[in-house]
Amino acid sequence: MAWVNGGETDWIITTGGTGFGVRDTTPEAVKPLLERDAPGLVQLMLSTSLQATPMAALSRPVAGTIRGTLVVTLPGSLKAVKEILPAMLSAGVIQHALSLIKGGSGADVHSKLMTPVSPVRSIATSESSAVTTHHHHHHHHRKHHHHHSPGDHDHHHSHGDHQPPKPRSVLAHDPSAPVSARHRKSPYPLISFDEAMMRIFAAIAPLPVQKLPVTAALRGHVLAENVHAPHDAPSSSTTSVDGYALRSTDPPGIYKVVTPKTHKLWEPLPAGVIYRINTGAPLPKGTDTVIMVEDTRLHSVFSAADVVIEVASVEVGEEKEVETLAQIPIGENVRLPGSDVKEGTLVMKKGERILSTGGEIGTLAFVGRKTVEVYKKPVAALLSTGNEVIDLQKPEPPRGDGWVYIYDTNRPSLQAALEGLGYEVIDLGIVTDTVESHVAALTKGLERADIILTTGGTSMSAEDLLKPVIERNFGGTVHFGRVTIKPGKPTTFATVPWGNGPPKPIFALPGNPASALVTFYVFVVPALRRLGGWAEEVCQLPRVSVLLQDAMRLDPRTEFHRAVIKASPRGLLAFSTGGQRSSRVASLSGANGFVIVPPKTPASPVQLEVGTVADAILIGEIQMA
Repeated sequence: MAWVNGGETDWIITTGGTGFGVRDTTPEAVKPLLERDAPGLVQLMLSTSLQATPMAALSRPVAGTIRGTLVVTLPGSLKAVKEILPAMLSAGVIQHALSLIKGGSGADVHSKLMTPVSPVRSIATSESSAVTTHHHHHHHHRKHHHHHSPGDHDHHHSHGDHQPPKPRSVLAHDPSAPVSARHRKSPYPLISFDEAMMRIFAAIAPLPVQKLPVTAALRGHVLAENVHAPHDAPSSSTTSVDGYALRSTDPPGIYKVVTPKTHKLWEPLPAGVIYRINTGAPLPKGTDTVIMVEDTRLHSVFSAADVVIEVASVEVGEEKEVETLAQIPIGENVRLPGSDVKEGTLVMKKGERILSTGGEIGTLAFVGRKTVEVYKKPVAALLSTGNEVIDLQKPEPPRGDGWVYIYDTNRPSLQAALEGLGYEVIDLGIVTDTVESHVAALTKGLERADIILTTGGTSMSAEDLLKPVIERNFGGTVHFGRVTIKPGKPTTFATVPWGNGPPKPIFALPGNPASALVTFYVFVVPALRRLGGWAEEVCQLPRVSVLLQDAMRLDPRTEFHRAVIKASPRGLLAFSTGGQRSSRVASLSGANGFVIVPPKTPASPVQLEVGTVADAILIGEIQMA
């Protein structure tokens, strides 16, 4: 699965473990992973081996695809492999399979198959049927992997005879059907939190690379290249202290003082003269050491008469002569060229994050990089759904007798969270419960953003339109529609084909405010990070061990219990924020973490007691107890 999720492996071959022996468990390990079986390849393998030995009847190979990867299990026998592999490669069988899996049309092979090879009509008919079947399977697989032509996105808002593409599967209800035809049970399987995260990472890859100037605006990006120092740093000898540059042969004594205003760096420093220098400044020609200010004594200053006589520009009261109190060894208080960084040194690696703490941007500037390649930081589009939802800042007149409204809590809270994490947000507003308004808003978001977040419209009501619109109007694939977590069971993750690029992710979060925020942190933040080029293993928010200060009841689902986490001499303490009802957004006010309460089992206790050590996800800064 690591090879599959990496997205770069086309064909996985296993050898061994396909027989009848007790330890032959390859089919049992591989078959549950396959999304589409390939019985024809299995028949080809068996028939080839049976021509050599009847013992091949005891072989149990499996074959099929997992997303865009073909998986074939061969026997462990070298002789059998040398028989089977050429048969699979002959006539372009595997090449054609890989082409179809990756979205190719296979037109050349189909045309050959359509060419009559025999006057017998039954054979030609059989071949025609085979072509039709192949094309049908390819059509669905192509949509699953979202390989589209440049104009594919036009279907999202076109009319007339132009039909939307067919997704891999359409499970959502038909919004045009009567309410009585809606699902009574969700058609989307209930999956675990871990499985949901696997599906997210399998469907999302980093955005394209772009070259940006090295400025403060670079914060939050991830490097897409290795950065090597273009030259030595420092490029010449510089001082590490405030003092005076001189020669290591100069004995203690009284010296005339010159400064950058009165002496050019490239001119040799005359005998009997020292050069006043500040930390980090280059040494003038002819000097090889620096004496600190603390090892000198002021001898004289410029008077008004001196200022008139001096050719160079000096000021009254400025140092004229200084007495050095020690002889300084060569190289003292001097940073040699390249002593910090040598030309060509690797200073930052591809995949490193450029944090807002400033060190990374400072490093890039220090070595003189004016521009750098980074992964594009995703832009998020945000919308809320529901006829009953209104904008707090845009009051509306009553829509009729008995109209009940609620203020939109989710858009402002999610926008605050997104912008606080450094992401640009496109506000798509509130969408009413019509297919047309959903299509228009999603189309706008798909055109302008890299990821879309919606809230509401994910449950079982006939007015919950997000899943139907994603599948039926945009040809999207719903990767999961229900998760065994609390809050956030109806959380939905989908991808939608768009233009020439990869499919764009859509997270349809629950409408309840606490559910929306919790699922944002546990699902959306990792997806945003992955889009922005973060390594998969660091995309999820950090987890820490905490000591519970309040009892927490177990639920059949994995629960993310909102808590305030504080540092103390005893370690990290977790305090519950109170009632955890999914509509109670106040449970997140002040919360900086979620205690992960495991699902209840027949053997588990009713609750986690005070003093229990549990895992928690950090969403904010740890407080002091």
